[in-house]
Amino acid sequence: MGRPTQTFLDKPPSSQTLTSYDREHMKLYMRLLDAERDGADWREAVQVLFGLDPEHDPEHCRSIHDAHLARAHWMTEHGYRELVRESQRNS
Repeated sequence: MGRPTQTFLDKPPSSQTLTSYDREHMKLYMRLLDAERDGADWREAVQVLFGLDPEHDPEHCRSIHDAHLARAHWMTEHGYRELVRESQRNS
């Protein structure tokens, strides 16, 4: 069973701007996107990335996976812009 490297919520905070949770979980989001791109089964991803046993509570585990993957997609479509603006201000 995988061990999570950090704590996580069942669902990431819903916001139209980056949250501190997003910033803290950027690596998790990237790994979820990589797993999706590579065709990894959600059960494997939830075991490795969240340290959860999908056999124990599959609905809950799937919900956690899907919510974080959706936020990861949001980051690639919208959230990254905020990071770019911050980077430009700091250069």
